[in-house]
Amino acid sequence: MTLLDAPQRTYSHRQVLEILSGLLLALMTSMLSTSVVGTALPTIVGDLGGQEQLSWVASATLLTMTVSTPLWGKLSDIFGRKRLFQIALGLFVAASVVAGLSQNIGMLIAARAVQGLGTGGLSALTQVILGDIVPPRERGRYSGYVGAVFGISTVAGPLLGGFIVDTDWLGWRWCFYVCVPLAVVAFAVVQRVLRFDHESRDARIDWWGATTLTGGATALMLLLSFGGHEFEWNSAWTYILGAITVVLVAGAVVAERAAASPILPPRLFRDRTFVLASIASLLVGVALFGAMIYLPQYLQIVKGMSPTESGLMTLPMVIGLFLSSIVSGKVASSTGRWKAFPAVGLVLVAIGLFLLSRLHVDSTPVEIGAYITIMGAGLGMTMQMLVLAAQNAASRQDMAVSTSGVTFFRSLGGAVGVAAFGAILTNRVKDELAARLGGVAAAPQLGTPEAIHGLPPQVVKAVLESYTEAMQTVFLVGVPAAVLGVVAVLFLKEVPLRGGGAPEAEPGRHGRHGRHERSRRKQPV
Repeated sequence: MTLLDAPQRTYSHRQVLEILSGLLLALMTSMLSTSVVGTALPTIVGDLGGQEQLSWVASATLLTMTVSTPLWGKLSDIFGRKRLFQIALGLFVAASVVAGLSQNIGMLIAARAVQGLGTGGLSALTQVILGDIVPPRERGRYSGYVGAVFGISTVAGPLLGGFIVDTDWLGWRWCFYVCVPLAVVAFAVVQRVLRFDHESRDARIDWWGATTLTGGATALMLLLSFGGHEFEWNSAWTYILGAITVVLVAGAVVAERAAASPILPPRLFRDRTFVLASIASLLVGVALFGAMIYLPQYLQIVKGMSPTESGLMTLPMVIGLFLSSIVSGKVASSTGRWKAFPAVGLVLVAIGLFLLSRLHVDSTPVEIGAYITIMGAGLGMTMQMLVLAAQNAASRQDMAVSTSGVTFFRSLGGAVGVAAFGAILTNRVKDELAARLGGVAAAPQLGTPEAIHGLPPQVVKAVLESYTEAMQTVFLVGVPAAVLGVVAVLFLKEVPLRGGGAPEAEPGRHGRHGRHERSRRKQPV
């Protein structure tokens, strides 16, 4: 017998805000630490050495965050939400300290990998706990805050990193230390305000499913992250990792169908809402991470901005994302309708990406700010609504795994976006430079933005034009991903948000023979 968190009482608005404050503080610190390192990487590898391993520093956190996300929701069903949340936060704090103390590149990569484990738990369990304490009808008003924190942390991280690196008396190690005090405060808040009743329940850990799922996701992430960089796409490594992915994913399907308590229950994939919300979330991840990782390169290389200045240029996106996330969440709670928000949001993301693909060497800051504001507004209307849709359609017993599942696919989409956009950018820059410089091999000698702007004037002109052309292609490739996301959302069936003051029955789910069943067990709120 194990314990499953099961709140048996209604939480007031004030109590929900108290709990949410601790959850969001922990989520914000972990997501900031994930994205803050971007602008600091050149300085870090210059200090520690290991330039050839730079991509590992950037990808280690994203890799472990993605592959661990489905596990946290299931483990919290077994061992309890609060306990698992605090373990995830503790892992994150310990890894942050070790990362700041790193004496070599290997030590830093290992610490970043453990950071990713903690971040995966915090991002998944924040959504799960919110689903525990708030009925779906009321959840929209609070999920807007979660979406705002997620987006703001992702976008504002490079700004904070640029400021820390540019400040002489801080240095790059404070990119990791700065989040530790906030995380300690979050731990104390969660300890004080998070109180759950428990109900006993039989549950077993699906070790075979966990091994095959994480192994398959890891192999796929390694292939996407390092293909075209660490090794050629047409190479033995590509085929080996691809084969491992296929074998382990097939093994995961068999394991999950046979398991008594699966990590990702197969019945979730018979639920149209879960499947379409996961697909749309994956495509949102492609757009969000792909654009945010590579937009600073345009700002720093083409526009000649410092890391701090390029971070400040993301503030319009932060504002657009924050406002649209809060407003859409409140409207969804008051009306019970949610489908229009991700549909319109993904249209705005597509428009924003298309406008970004029109940027050129002489684009003004006003133009850039307007375009990324549109994209930020679209992301704010989309990310949390897709999680809310999956939670609203899930039964009580599947709420945690469906939440972590949708979050997993968003992270996986981010890995796909970073890898695909990076390959496109690298190849386009190389081709454009060769064309402009008459075949002179200038690309391998390109270094930091400062080094690029110190090249001879004719070479600088060629580099800026090449990067502009490449970035236009990168953003234009993101447009179809957003459009496909719109299509996925349009096929979602809008089930009005459940909720209210009284307990309610669980939503129907498909049984073994595909017939609609309804649980008579009351859902505690």
